[in-house]
Amino acid sequence: MMLSCELLLHMLGLRRANYMPLPTQGRDDTDSDEDPDNEKLSGQPYSTTGSLSSIITTSIASSEPDPGAAGGGGGGGSGGPGGLQTDASSIAGINGSSEEKLALNRPGIKQEKWSTILIQVSIPFLLAGIGTIGAGIVLGRVEKWYVFQSVSELFILVPALLGLKGNLDMCLASRLSTQVNLGNMTSRKEVTRMIVGNIALVQVQATVASFLVAMFAVSVGAAMNGSFYFDHMMLLTASAMFTATSSCFVLDFVLVAVILFSAKYRLNPDNLATPLAASIGDVVSISLLSFIASLLYEHIKTHLWITFIVVACYLVLLPMWVFIVLRNSYTRPVLKSGWVPVLSALCISGLGGLVLDAAVEVFNGFVVFQPIINGIGGNLVSVQASKISTMLHQSSIIGIIPPHTKIFEWPWRALFSGVPYAKTARILIAMSIPGNVIFIFAADYIHMSTSTVTVAFMMSFLIASLIQVMILLYIAHIIVHAMWKWKIDPDNSSIPYLTALGDLLGSSLLALAFLFLLSINQEYGGGMDTLNAPN
Repeated sequence: MMLSCELLLHMLGLRRANYMPLPTQGRDDTDSDEDPDNEKLSGQPYSTTGSLSSIITTSIASSEPDPGAAGGGGGGGSGGPGGLQTDASSIAGINGSSEEKLALNRPGIKQEKWSTILIQVSIPFLLAGIGTIGAGIVLGRVEKWYVFQSVSELFILVPALLGLKGNLDMCLASRLSTQVNLGNMTSRKEVTRMIVGNIALVQVQATVASFLVAMFAVSVGAAMNGSFYFDHMMLLTASAMFTATSSCFVLDFVLVAVILFSAKYRLNPDNLATPLAASIGDVVSISLLSFIASLLYEHIKTHLWITFIVVACYLVLLPMWVFIVLRNSYTRPVLKSGWVPVLSALCISGLGGLVLDAAVEVFNGFVVFQPIINGIGGNLVSVQASKISTMLHQSSIIGIIPPHTKIFEWPWRALFSGVPYAKTARILIAMSIPGNVIFIFAADYIHMSTSTVTVAFMMSFLIASLIQVMILLYIAHIIVHAMWKWKIDPDNSSIPYLTALGDLLGSSLLALAFLFLLSINQEYGGGMDTLNAPN
């Protein structure tokens, strides 16, 4: 009864809400109100806004024992600074500064050792690297195909279609990963509803987004070339819609399997799902685009009607997917509010496509390494964004920034030491260096049939990739927290912006690296392109 009165008073704004851990953890309500140090350690914000359901949910979460504190939960103990420091130093398995330890020692936050994060992220990261190498090799082969030479707008489609993996599939992975970490995926019926609704949602978004991407490529191509061909427009539209919907459909089932596997064996899906989605996403997308575009182009003069049938089929299926989404309570809000980040990200990826279209004619081997730098940056920042979003869901009410961080942090604090997410950022930055070295040598050897990588090329690529990754991780910190403050669920909206920025930054920085190498006469493949390049 007293709890109900307290919640009612909270809703009326008559007193400040201060939901502390329950007395079973060795504390009482009086101590929690009087001790400012203990207030800092309570995982809950002081809010006079927010829905009743969110307050109740957060109150229940805060009553759970803190798994990371030695001998108690919630940061209890002595109220002075000495007790605070003791708590910080006694948190088992957490490395980093005292600020990071104290921020992680909060009710509801699941703590992970750095070795656990490294192992769980590195395996899918290496698999994703193999996928990006495969994508680069495939793109390096098909760029010589007649359809790519005749319809150059296909190169504008490539980054945007690859970006749909981040815009749509990685958002699905982030949403479901958060539900797993919050313990909401226990009922088989609810899990089925979540999966069906999310797959239908991705199909709706993929159909609409791919159509808009094709229109963007047609418009830019007509403006740059000064000519417009209707058959090329239909080719691009049919190819984009087939590629986007088919690749997303395949990836969604892979993601669902990974997330359910993680939930069953108590692994963190935030570490596994998004890189594994990328491991096959790039290869599948580029292969499907090349196959369908080449097949349609061979018969475009005599069987143009096939492109009309392909487009019509997806437009007929669209209302069915919309109907399924609208009847699903988990995805209905996303369908109504999730278009701005997807469409904005497509525009950003389209700019990356313009860079690719311009660079492919100037720099030998650019298409081989472009998917690698874009894929690595997008994969790593997606892991970070997903983990930050999950931690916010665990420790705060949407609309309220937790006391252990803020929207605009110094880059050093956000990336290396200071905020609780810095531990993951350090690991991701460190992983990118050996990962890039392995992927560069492998892609070069497969593409050129011998090793042609020079020290200048390696250093230029590594610098470009490090700059890209660090910028993306810092922007991820700002975007996720800003969306949380503005009551926008970052699981639905942050990753599209970040992966699209990764495509634009990666393509631009790689073009600058190739331009630098050209200026010092150290261009990639120096003198061996005629001998070893594929026909």
